[in-house]
Parts: sequence; structure tokens; C-alpha cells
Amino acid sequence: MSDTDTGVKGKGRGFASMDPEKLKLVASKGGKSVPPAKRSFSQNRELAAAAGSKGGKRVPSERRSFALSKDLASAAGKKGRQKRSEKKTPPA
Repeated sequence: MSDTDTGVKGKGRGFASMDPEKLKLVASKGGKSVPPAKRSFSQNRELAAAAGSKGGKRVPSERRSFALSKDLASAAGKKGRQKRSEKKTPPA
């Protein structure tokens, strides 16, 4: 079934297939489902800063392999690009 048969533009899935006006409407609702009083990070800068700093402290420095080994980081990036290109190429 082609995209024209379904009446959907693009790939026919998700936001990419939405009408621009509908997409704008959906995107404008982001974050509005949570009342301002419940948005703790917007209400408390110290809490937000503390939460942000925890991210880097959760992993011991000896386990932060990409930071310590540029070769390892490069190999991981190449592997990711290869996997991504495999997904784009249709099977023969």
C-alpha cells in the first residue's frame, strides 16, 4: 500500500506525517499537562542544579570509558553509524 492509498503524507507514521497545523497544535501542548505548581525544577533552581549535577557523579570516573579513551569513543561512533546505515538500506 502506498502513501497515496492511505491518504497520509510522508512515511505515514508519527509526527512526520501530520498536517503542519495539527503538529503545531500538538507541540503547543507540551508541558501543559503538568500544572505549574508541580513543575518542581521550574520552581526550585537549587533542586534543578542538584539533579543536573548528579548525572555526572553516578558513574565513577574509571568507568567513564569514552572520556578516557578517544579510540573507544570513535569505535562506538563508527559502529552506530554502521547500524544506522544498515537500517536505511532495504534488504536484498
